Formats: sequence, structure tokens, C-alpha cells
Amino acid sequence: MKIHIPNSAWLGNIDPFLRSFDASASGKLIVSAHKQWISVHPVVLSMVAALGLECESKNISFDRLEAKSIHYLKRMGLFDLLGVKSDIKITEHESAGRFIPITQISQVNRLTAFIEEMVPLLHLEPKQAKPIRYIISELTRNVFEHSESKIGAILCAQYYKKSNTIRLGIVDRGVGVHSTISSVHFVKNDSQAIQLALTPGITGTTRRIGGTDLNAGAGLFFIKSIAKVNRDFFMIYSGSSMYKLLKTGQDSRVKLLANPLNDKHSIEENLPYWQGTVVGVDLTLDKGAEFVELLNLISNIYSQSIKERRKKYYKKKARFI
Repeated sequence: MKIHIPNSAWLGNIDPFLRSFDASASGKLIVSAHKQWISVHPVVLSMVAALGLECESKNISFDRLEAKSIHYLKRMGLFDLLGVKSDIKITEHESAGRFIPITQISQVNRLTAFIEEMVPLLHLEPKQAKPIRYIISELTRNVFEHSESKIGAILCAQYYKKSNTIRLGIVDRGVGVHSTISSVHFVKNDSQAIQLALTPGITGTTRRIGGTDLNAGAGLFFIKSIAKVNRDFFMIYSGSSMYKLLKTGQDSRVKLLANPLNDKHSIEENLPYWQGTVVGVDLTLDKGAEFVELLNLISNIYSQSIKERRKKYYKKKARFI
């Protein structure tokens, strides 16, 4: 496998990075990086780490890394996580308020402890911490409940003071969205599977509209909606397809929609095959409603969507009686 870390890869321009990924020759990984500088979304680092964890450390090599690149990757914890030796020494600075290094969560009982440790590091106010805690909890639980990922969940986060934004990346190397959704729903391809996974009330555990008490098919819809209300990016990549929620313009009214294809979005198909699921999300901290109010708003849209779909389902079913 080969993966190149470019000088710039954020959610808005992540498409070229994904298209350049080489999934062949599993068991070996070659990582290269831009020679002068690296400025990438945490989801990029999570992807690199996830690939590396599937290989023995002796089969991982870093090609064409310059001092700045090595320093950045060392600081974000990539070498330590993969067990790769690096002779470079860095001066440790206070990380609070800036980033959460690449972290592997392999057991669900570690999730709660991780979230409790993470919040003080980011120096977030309680109202700012709530959506971050929710997003990390939902996405990581999805990994343990659906993905069957042998390496668990790989997470990385960074705070950007200038824009007052948290950027999160959570990655797994499990069965993928298509496998999970197709177990109970008919889907033609990865793109359609992702669309259903983002639709409120659809889950890979049951055909029942609205899911079950334990799995209501709401997590990804809620997270996408949080990003939309904040006028931020959200992306999910699995198999050969990626769905990306685009930013809602400042002059446009935010309207939450049940069908993800009705949102302002882009879809990439025929990408290099990613075994598992990749999720990236941005969250500007000084925008949007209070989190409880926001969840209530999203819940109302969710409930309305479920009622409408049930009504259509039973109306259609009645025709064949």
C-alpha cells in the first residue's frame, strides 16, 4: 500500500488525496509526504495510522520525509503508535487547547475514559464540549457495534484557534458501510449504502423503519446535521465512494433535510477501495444554537421523517391487500 500526505488536504479539498491512495500490496505500507510542509485534516493522519496498524512495523517505510514533515508526524504520535523508530527529537510544548494525537481505541470501555481525558486537553467550555463528546461517542460506538474492525477506532483531533474550529477524524478498517447496510437493505453500490446510512431511521441491524430502542439509525444523521447547522464540512468514505456535505452559505437559511441527497453535497465514486469507514467533521465552536436546543431541532426532523416514511410504507402496502 502507498499513501502520500500532501501539503494541504482539508475536507473541502480532500478529494485528490483520496484518489491518490494505493490500496494494493496489503501488508506493506510506504508513506511519503510533501517535502516542504504539511497542513492536513486530522482524518488524513487517522487514515495513515489505520493502514499502518495492519502492517508489521518492519514493513512500514517513510519515503522522502523532510525535517518539518518528520517533526509534525512525530508530534502527532504517528511513529509511536506504529512502533516505527524515529531519531528526531522534538521539544514538547503544552498541547492543551491544540490537538489530540493519533489515538487507537480498541475497547469500548476505553471510550468513556478517552472522552473524559480529551475534554480538558482542548480547554473547551461546557457548551462547546457537548457536541464534541457526542460526535466522538457516536462515531466510535458505531465502530464497535457495526464495523468488526480488528484495530478498533483510530481518532485524531485538532483545535484551530484562528477559526475557533475543532476538526475530527475517526477511521476503522472493518467491514464497511455497504456490508452493514446490505445485511438488511437492498443496495446497488457503496454510494447508495452511504446514502441510506445517513438517512434517519435506517440502520444495518433491522429493516424496521426507525430502527430499535438500542439502534435507531440516527447517529450519522445527527452528526451531519450538527455540521450543517454550524455551516461546516462533513464527509464519510467507505468502499469506493465518498459523500461530502458542503458548507451552507452565510446568506442561506439552514434547513435540515432527511434525504442527504437534498443537502448541498458532492459524491465521489470509483475511488481507491477503502476497507472500512472514514469519517471527518469540522465544528466551528462559536456558531449554532445551544447543543440541547440543536439536538431537539434535529430530533424533531428525525421524528417527522420517520412518520412520513412509515405513512408512505403502509399506504403502499395497503394497495396489495
